[in-house]
Amino acid sequence: MSRSTDWTPSLWMDTFDELLYDDNELDYGDQWSLNFNYSQTDTLTKEEKKRGWKVYSHCAYGHFQCGSCHKIWPSARVVVLFRYRLRGDRGTVIMRPFGQACRSCQDDEFELPGFAKKEVEHALLRLFGKIRKNCYGEDDDDDEDGSSACSNKVWTKPHEKSLCEACIMGICCQDE
Repeated sequence: MSRSTDWTPSLWMDTFDELLYDDNELDYGDQWSLNFNYSQTDTLTKEEKKRGWKVYSHCAYGHFQCGSCHKIWPSARVVVLFRYRLRGDRGTVIMRPFGQACRSCQDDEFELPGFAKKEVEHALLRLFGKIRKNCYGEDDDDDEDGSSACSNKVWTKPHEKSLCEACIMGICCQDE
Protein backbone atom coordinates (compact mmCIF):
# COMPACT_ATOMS: atom_id res chain seq x y z
CA MET A 1 0.00 0.00 0.00
CA SER A 2 1.42 3.40 -0.92
CA ARG A 3 -0.58 5.02 1.86
CA SER A 4 2.24 6.21 4.07
CA THR A 5 1.13 8.06 7.18
CA ASP A 6 4.70 8.88 8.24
CA TRP A 7 6.22 12.28 7.57
CA THR A 8 9.32 11.31 5.57
CA PRO A 9 11.69 14.21 4.78
CA SER A 10 14.01 11.85 2.90
CA LEU A 11 11.22 11.06 0.40
CA TRP A 12 11.00 14.78 -0.40
CA MET A 13 14.78 15.23 -0.55
CA ASP A 14 15.38 12.15 -2.72
CA THR A 15 12.53 13.05 -5.09
CA PHE A 16 13.78 16.66 -5.25
CA ASP A 17 17.25 15.43 -6.25
CA GLU A 18 15.86 12.91 -8.78
CA LEU A 19 13.73 15.52 -10.52
CA LEU A 20 16.46 18.12 -10.36
CA TYR A 21 19.44 16.09 -11.54
CA ASP A 22 18.10 12.96 -13.27
CA ASP A 23 15.16 14.61 -15.06
CA ASN A 24 16.83 18.04 -15.40
CA GLU A 25 13.73 19.92 -14.28
CA LEU A 26 15.83 23.04 -13.61
CA ASP A 27 18.41 22.72 -16.36
CA TYR A 28 20.34 25.95 -15.71
CA GLY A 29 23.49 24.58 -14.10
CA ASP A 30 22.74 26.10 -10.68
CA GLN A 31 23.02 24.13 -7.44
CA TRP A 32 19.66 23.77 -5.63
CA SER A 33 19.09 22.44 -2.11
CA LEU A 34 15.98 21.50 -0.15
CA ASN A 35 15.75 22.19 3.59
CA PHE A 36 12.95 22.08 6.16
CA ASN A 37 11.72 24.71 8.61
CA TYR A 38 8.70 23.66 10.67
CA SER A 39 7.88 27.16 11.91
CA GLN A 40 8.00 29.26 8.74
CA THR A 41 4.93 31.18 7.60
CA ASP A 42 3.74 32.43 4.23
CA THR A 43 4.56 36.04 5.15
CA LEU A 44 7.82 37.49 3.87
CA THR A 45 9.40 40.49 5.57
CA LYS A 46 10.58 43.44 3.47
CA GLU A 47 14.13 42.28 4.15
CA GLU A 48 13.37 38.74 2.91
CA LYS A 49 11.72 40.14 -0.23
CA LYS A 50 14.79 42.32 -0.82
CA ARG A 51 16.96 39.23 -0.55
CA GLY A 52 14.91 37.54 -3.27
CA TRP A 53 12.72 35.11 -1.32
CA LYS A 54 9.44 33.97 -2.89
CA VAL A 55 6.64 31.82 -1.44
CA TYR A 56 4.63 29.04 -3.05
CA SER A 57 1.82 27.26 -1.20
CA HIS A 58 0.73 23.87 -2.54
CA CYS A 59 -2.37 21.88 -1.62
CA ALA A 60 -1.69 18.13 -1.62
CA TYR A 61 -3.32 14.80 -0.80
CA GLY A 62 -1.85 13.01 2.21
CA HIS A 63 -2.56 10.70 5.12
CA PHE A 64 -2.28 11.30 8.84
CA GLN A 65 -2.01 9.02 11.85
CA CYS A 66 -2.79 10.14 15.38
CA GLY A 67 0.14 9.65 17.74
CA SER A 68 -2.25 8.95 20.64
CA CYS A 69 -5.09 6.73 19.38
CA HIS A 70 -3.38 5.66 16.08
CA LYS A 71 -6.47 6.54 14.01
CA ILE A 72 -5.60 7.08 10.30
CA TRP A 73 -7.34 9.61 8.05
CA PRO A 74 -6.82 10.96 4.54
CA SER A 75 -6.96 14.63 3.57
CA ALA A 76 -7.08 16.29 0.18
CA ARG A 77 -6.27 19.60 1.90
CA VAL A 78 -2.71 19.22 3.13
CA VAL A 79 -0.83 22.49 2.81
CA VAL A 80 2.84 22.34 1.92
CA LEU A 81 4.61 25.71 2.01
CA PHE A 82 7.78 26.43 0.03
CA ARG A 83 10.08 29.45 0.26
CA TYR A 84 12.69 29.67 -2.46
CA ARG A 85 15.30 31.96 -3.94
CA LEU A 86 18.24 31.93 -6.33
CA ARG A 87 21.36 33.87 -5.36
CA GLY A 88 24.20 33.69 -7.81
CA ASP A 89 24.39 30.03 -8.82
CA ARG A 90 22.89 28.69 -5.57
CA GLY A 91 19.21 28.02 -5.18
CA THR A 92 17.57 27.32 -1.85
CA VAL A 93 14.15 25.83 -1.13
CA ILE A 94 12.81 25.74 2.42
CA MET A 95 9.73 23.59 2.94
CA ARG A 96 7.14 23.23 5.67
CA PRO A 97 4.32 20.67 5.77
CA PHE A 98 1.30 21.68 7.84
CA GLY A 99 -0.34 19.21 10.19
CA GLN A 100 -3.83 18.24 11.25
CA ALA A 101 -5.17 17.23 14.64
CA CYS A 102 -7.13 14.07 15.35
CA ARG A 103 -10.92 14.52 15.48
CA SER A 104 -11.23 11.81 18.16
CA CYS A 105 -8.53 13.01 20.55
CA GLN A 106 -8.78 16.77 19.96
CA ASP A 107 -5.61 17.23 22.00
CA ASP A 108 -4.25 20.14 19.93
CA GLU A 109 -1.37 17.98 18.70
CA PHE A 110 -0.81 18.48 14.98
CA GLU A 111 0.29 15.32 13.23
CA LEU A 112 2.54 15.71 10.18
CA PRO A 113 1.32 14.14 6.93
CA GLY A 114 2.60 11.18 4.97
CA PHE A 115 2.58 11.31 1.17
CA ALA A 116 2.73 8.90 -1.74
CA LYS A 117 5.77 9.40 -4.00
CA LYS A 118 3.48 10.42 -6.89
CA GLU A 119 2.02 13.24 -4.77
CA VAL A 120 5.52 14.42 -3.78
CA GLU A 121 6.53 14.47 -7.46
CA HIS A 122 3.42 16.47 -8.37
CA ALA A 123 4.10 19.08 -5.65
CA LEU A 124 7.77 19.44 -6.61
CA LEU A 125 7.01 19.71 -10.33
CA ARG A 126 4.59 22.55 -9.55
CA LEU A 127 7.29 24.18 -7.40
CA PHE A 128 9.86 23.84 -10.19
CA GLY A 129 7.39 25.55 -12.54
CA LYS A 130 7.23 28.50 -10.12
CA ILE A 131 11.04 28.55 -9.83
CA ARG A 132 11.45 28.53 -13.62
CA LYS A 133 8.99 31.43 -13.87
CA ASN A 134 10.21 33.56 -10.96
CA CYS A 135 13.95 32.83 -10.99
CA TYR A 136 14.62 32.21 -14.70
CA GLY A 137 11.85 34.20 -16.42
CA GLU A 138 10.19 31.23 -18.15
CA ASP A 139 6.45 31.10 -18.75
CA ASP A 140 4.55 28.98 -16.22
CA ASP A 141 2.28 26.60 -18.17
CA ASP A 142 0.32 25.72 -15.04
CA ASP A 143 -0.32 29.22 -13.78
CA GLU A 144 -4.13 29.32 -13.74
CA ASP A 145 -4.55 31.98 -11.08
CA GLY A 146 -1.30 32.09 -9.25
CA SER A 147 -0.32 31.03 -5.80
CA SER A 148 -1.44 27.49 -5.16
CA ALA A 149 -3.21 24.60 -6.73
CA CYS A 150 -4.92 21.52 -5.42
CA SER A 151 -4.17 18.12 -6.92
CA ASN A 152 -6.82 16.12 -8.70
CA LYS A 153 -10.05 16.21 -6.73
CA VAL A 154 -10.27 13.42 -4.20
CA TRP A 155 -13.37 13.14 -2.06
CA THR A 156 -12.61 13.07 1.63
CA LYS A 157 -14.73 14.08 4.62
CA PRO A 158 -15.50 17.78 4.96
CA HIS A 159 -12.48 19.85 5.95
CA GLU A 160 -12.53 20.74 9.63
CA LYS A 161 -10.88 24.14 10.01
CA SER A 162 -10.48 23.79 13.78
CA LEU A 163 -8.29 20.68 13.27
CA CYS A 164 -6.15 22.14 10.46
CA GLU A 165 -2.90 23.90 11.37
CA ALA A 166 -2.90 25.84 8.07
CA CYS A 167 -6.49 27.05 8.59
CA ILE A 168 -5.62 28.24 12.08
CA MET A 169 -2.70 30.21 10.58
CA GLY A 170 -4.95 31.58 7.83
CA ILE A 171 -3.17 29.98 4.86
CA CYS A 172 -5.22 26.88 4.06
CA CYS A 173 -6.17 26.04 0.48
CA GLN A 174 -9.73 25.22 1.62
CA ASP A 175 -11.14 28.52 0.36
CA GLU A 176 -10.05 27.98 -3.24
